[in-house]
Amino acid sequence: MQTPPTICAISTAQGMGAIAVIRLSGSQAIAITDTVFRSPKAGKMLAAQKANTVHFGTLHDGVKEIDEVVVALFRAPHSFTGEDVVEVSCHGATTIQQQILQLFIQQGVQLAKPGEFTQRAFLNGKMDLSQAEAVADLIAARSEAARRVALQQMRGGFSNELAHLRDRLLWFTSLVELELDFSEEDVEFADRRQLFALVEELDDHLKRLTDSFTLGNAIKNGIPVAIVGHTNAGKSTLLNTLLNEERAIVSDIHGTTRDVIEDTLNIEGITFRFIDTAGIRNTTDEIEAIGIERTYAKIGKATIVLLMLDARDSNEKIHEAVSSVKNKMTSQQKLIVAVNKSDLLTADELAQRFTPDEFSELAGTDAIVPISAKQKTNIQSLTQELMNTVNLGAIDNDEVIVTNARHYEALQQSRNGLQRVKQGLTSGISGDFLSQDIREVLDYLGAITGQISSNEVLGNIFKNFCIGK
Repeated sequence: MQTPPTICAISTAQGMGAIAVIRLSGSQAIAITDTVFRSPKAGKMLAAQKANTVHFGTLHDGVKEIDEVVVALFRAPHSFTGEDVVEVSCHGATTIQQQILQLFIQQGVQLAKPGEFTQRAFLNGKMDLSQAEAVADLIAARSEAARRVALQQMRGGFSNELAHLRDRLLWFTSLVELELDFSEEDVEFADRRQLFALVEELDDHLKRLTDSFTLGNAIKNGIPVAIVGHTNAGKSTLLNTLLNEERAIVSDIHGTTRDVIEDTLNIEGITFRFIDTAGIRNTTDEIEAIGIERTYAKIGKATIVLLMLDARDSNEKIHEAVSSVKNKMTSQQKLIVAVNKSDLLTADELAQRFTPDEFSELAGTDAIVPISAKQKTNIQSLTQELMNTVNLGAIDNDEVIVTNARHYEALQQSRNGLQRVKQGLTSGISGDFLSQDIREVLDYLGAITGQISSNEVLGNIFKNFCIGK
């Protein structure tokens, strides 16, 4: 096999900083660095130094000194990529970074493509594909929850669970295929009842994983919260209060918000993506009508719908607001009702009025919270109700949570395959057809970790990485 070329890239963030790191990986990484590195100790060569050591010196282009640097050595196979790796820490001026990068390129090193270091780690067996994808998720994590989930996956939690499932299924399909070699004797090595029980158990397990994708996707991309309600209910005021800035225009004029306004807020390590929408009402204004249509569209895409009611509104108007919003929701979505301007009513009036007994449409809501967005009253209780909709127990217990759409699709296909296996066992199909269905399930599970993958899949995954990782 042809030896892959040595590659290099700046691994720290773009721009100027105190220090920067230029990473090299490949069989010639140490030898090439030796040609431009000079140690204060005469005759000291990096090639003669031990692995996992750091060395101070200077880099030269043959004419002038470029910078004082610290060089870290990692030798194959005990490195991130599984190859010889050199990491050069230099001063963070962009001109210095570019000069050092050009210096290595002039010595024959190739500029790394996005994700090429991690791709080499995968190809060299340092991690599987799901762990490699978790590296990108960890870099992009915008909240503590996203960091924890990505770190758990990068450490192999998801991979280990899938490997256990595949091993159990592989054992049974091996027995089924062994029967094909003795077809004339009409023997049965695989107990069909045990196989059926195993398939049901695995299906329950995969269902739990696919169900976790709703939470995982929300943690990764932020939990979308659609703030909806009639005009002048206080939606924009609430958004500004939550974000602690004047993000949306607030006015007593009805229909001020005509388009969707979005911003994010981190609450106790969870990122919520708040979406302020146009107020719901009958209107002849064409532009406002488009905004209201977008409001209904956002309701369908939100994980949490935060319905704003005005405490002073008539019963008819409240009935209309709640029913129109609930008609656009699914059973999987959470509904929190925020009764705004509650400071204008007494506590007894609020307690008696905003109940399922008074408004049957409020039955089944996840919470009803009286607030005053303008006075910033009871906002903490509202944010706590938002937190209550998140399954923090799964995160705190380090349960496997699926965050990747590619993994979710493969798990869904695996479940479909298991359904075919169950149908085959029920109808008593022959072992060769049964084995084929089981093999399909194994292939889908293997595609998640990269045991079965194509160059096209790998290219699509690693092209989204940042350069230098």
